[in-house]
Amino acid sequence: MKVSKKAIFLYNPRSGKGRAGVQAEAVCAVFRERGFEIEARAIDFAVNPFDGNETIDLMVVAGGDGSVNFVLNSMKRKGLDVAVGVIPSGTANDFAGALGMSHDPIEAARQIATGSVERVDCGRVNDLYYVNIFSFGIFTTTSQRTPDERKHKLGKLAYLLEGAKELRSMHGVPLRVTADGQTFELEVLMALIFNGETAGGFRLARLSSIRDGLFDCILLERRNFFRSIFAMVRYLLGGHPRIVHHLRAATLDIVSTIDEPTDVDGQPGVHFPLHVECLHNALRVVVPGDCR
Repeated sequence: MKVSKKAIFLYNPRSGKGRAGVQAEAVCAVFRERGFEIEARAIDFAVNPFDGNETIDLMVVAGGDGSVNFVLNSMKRKGLDVAVGVIPSGTANDFAGALGMSHDPIEAARQIATGSVERVDCGRVNDLYYVNIFSFGIFTTTSQRTPDERKHKLGKLAYLLEGAKELRSMHGVPLRVTADGQTFELEVLMALIFNGETAGGFRLARLSSIRDGLFDCILLERRNFFRSIFAMVRYLLGGHPRIVHHLRAATLDIVSTIDEPTDVDGQPGVHFPLHVECLHNALRVVVPGDCR
């Protein structure tokens, strides 16, 4: 007798205008047609979704990077290694994009139900894990402050409008960074430590891969207002301004004289000092058959 694989479909009812919740039964039907025993549940961020589900074969999560982050940290706290499938239904869906997932929930469900399990990297900063990006400085906590209603109406433009407000409070963050044993000091306006490839849908980490065991790190050095903004624009357009520093590393230790707020996959992050580590092949994910 063939034993069905057990799965949970965890969806964030606040993501993507609530589309995942509306389509929950249709998503589950895709998995049942392919022999899965699956149950749909709305995310409760106060409850570990793996409690009582330690032996499932697959956790399918529909939401943005914050929802995937929640699943990852919940799983790691219990010491589990369950395969994760991602149905993008947030605003930017950066990690899902790196996996090659369709933006259509039903098609993404089919990709997962017929896909293959692969190991990819994840990051860890102090005691928090992340799938896509750890950051601090100007614009980096924008996602935390952007109202869900505005994200639903404006999409990625909502991040730009909210981020523009930060220009009035732009300030430098003095850092002492040790990257894979090499130490340097720098005052930055922004630091982005990528495991993934994009942030808010914008491709900033040009060489990043979730499979190489390395972070792609972008540090915007502090200069006067206009030079800093001009350098950011040049970098976004494909240029290589001198005050935008790029490095690749597996581990970083970062200290500062100020405790700058940080961001982990669009959620509130940790406090300084920081120990950031790329955990090679530490996360099992389902990828479409043509994306291996």
